[in-house]
Amino acid sequence: NLRNLSRTGEYDLIICVGFLLGDALAAAATEFPNQKFAIIDVGYITGPNIMNFVFRENEMSALVGALAAMSAAQYNYSAAGVVLGIEIPVLWHFEAGFRFGMDWGLKAYAAHEGSMPAVNLLYTYTGTFSDIALGKAASEAMLAQGAVGIYNVAGPLGVGDLEAVTEVHDNAGTTYGPPYYYGVDADQDWMGGGAHGIASGMKRVDTACYMAIEAVVKGTFTPGVISLGLAEGGVGISNARNMLEFIDFGIGAGQITAADAPMILYNWQQNRLTVADWIWDAVAQLEQGILNNSIFVPTADTGAQIATVRAQYTLGAP
Repeated sequence: NLRNLSRTGEYDLIICVGFLLGDALAAAATEFPNQKFAIIDVGYITGPNIMNFVFRENEMSALVGALAAMSAAQYNYSAAGVVLGIEIPVLWHFEAGFRFGMDWGLKAYAAHEGSMPAVNLLYTYTGTFSDIALGKAASEAMLAQGAVGIYNVAGPLGVGDLEAVTEVHDNAGTTYGPPYYYGVDADQDWMGGGAHGIASGMKRVDTACYMAIEAVVKGTFTPGVISLGLAEGGVGISNARNMLEFIDFGIGAGQITAADAPMILYNWQQNRLTVADWIWDAVAQLEQGILNNSIFVPTADTGAQIATVRAQYTLGAP
């Protein structure tokens, strides 16, 4: 596909979205040196015609991890769950950040409440981003083991995570509160009627794509690696403004109607109220600490690095 697009000479820029396109881009960029490319989630492909965009997913996942750990402690749940896709460096960023965030959140909870809660991490790499049934099965197992919620780190597979969370509520006759669904990449809080998605770790691929296009338009295209984190607006944890924006996207995509919007927003607001105000304040404190560089969130790009993070932040899940 990259060759077919490149040989036409019609495109000012070709954007590759995803780590798995790395090898294809490396070949096409060499064969078509006058074609400009940008790629998302790859930072190792060099060339005079390639912009590499990588994200500090560890930073946003730390916020989600802290929220999940403190919410688990608030409701006396024994764990927080993460369902991941293929075990690749990009996903190690998420895992490393979530582990750190849980550790930070449990310490913050202990400082506020006077005792350290016993909350463990449950996680699994499913080996796929698309098997919704597998995602649901993995989530069901974690929820049965006492997870306060599930963090989706597997893209479309997360539909299964939300289904599992929703079924727990349906069977219990509950609407708000744990178990929660934590979305990924986009603001997924609106999904499922907004009742169970409490927060999403957002990766602003749209921001990176805009930056690449803008560079081509303005003639400032520069090859190399651009890292986007909280400070650059490249990652973050979802808020009310994001919720309204993505409700509009959902309407535009035909997934919901405009008539659904008020109830989705109401459900989301009610669900957020089930978490103590001081916990949200603590998450904001963590975010500010990352922004002012007083808090460093570890990440991992190699097997050895993620092994080190796992050893330091075990959380009952080596």
